[in-house]
Amino acid sequence: MSVLRAGEAALKLVPELGGAIAGWTVGGRPVFRAENPAASVSREHACYPLFPYSNRVANRRFRFDGITYELPDLMNGWAIHGAAWRCPWVLDGHRMVLDYKGGELWPFAFQAEQIFELGERSLSVTLRLTNRHGGAAPAAIGLHPFFHRTEQTRLQLKAGRVWMADENKIPTHAEPLPPAWDFSTERALDDLEIDHCLSDWDGQMRLVWPERGEALRMSASRNLCHLVFYCPKRQSFVAIEPVSNRTDGLNHMDDSTDHGMARLAPGEVLQGRIDMVLEPL
Repeated sequence: MSVLRAGEAALKLVPELGGAIAGWTVGGRPVFRAENPAASVSREHACYPLFPYSNRVANRRFRFDGITYELPDLMNGWAIHGAAWRCPWVLDGHRMVLDYKGGELWPFAFQAEQIFELGERSLSVTLRLTNRHGGAAPAAIGLHPFFHRTEQTRLQLKAGRVWMADENKIPTHAEPLPPAWDFSTERALDDLEIDHCLSDWDGQMRLVWPERGEALRMSASRNLCHLVFYCPKRQSFVAIEPVSNRTDGLNHMDDSTDHGMARLAPGEVLQGRIDMVLEPL
């Protein structure tokens, strides 16, 4: 584990465990969920990267340029969250790098980068994926932060639609957000339970901790226009994940315009950025 510091801010990085962030604190107060010393995989930490796709792939299978590819079971029978969270990364100062050669986790070679800019009350993460395959390859990027959550935590974000899913959590169709999931006006999370992908997200999110007198404002680059919203009941975290692809976008590159997957030529780069700033109330 390595620690980046800026004033009272500390960012703990675990490159060897899927390029994860173990914790982000400011003045000793957690912004991401509390550290987990027992974590054995990156998804048990506070934040981890999503390369070269986010969330689930239906039947662990997709077709690209006439070839059908099979993906492995990465969690509970799913092909989920790409390959990078299952691989060791290398830390170079404020930059973590993964050179993936292609293999069982994902058939196409790529280089993934996370570049961290830590301020006294801010954190910016640049995500960059370079196609190292010999031909074209599908690609997407995203970040999976688990934010600190209390009984008083309030949320504001604006999205147009939600992808409704089947029993395997694979989207079937999009609908306007129902009132229970509409946070366009700031309100408490209460007993909300959701694990869905939102589309037409405006790239802004505000999370408020009234008891701390603080709020976190997150903004994402325009190509990260989907948002995975995971809020289980009575947990000490909420996951709000800026991503470029909608869930199972890999299987809809030929029949949809909002799949969010990029088609990268050899050497081509896909890049996005997430900025997070703590503000006083």
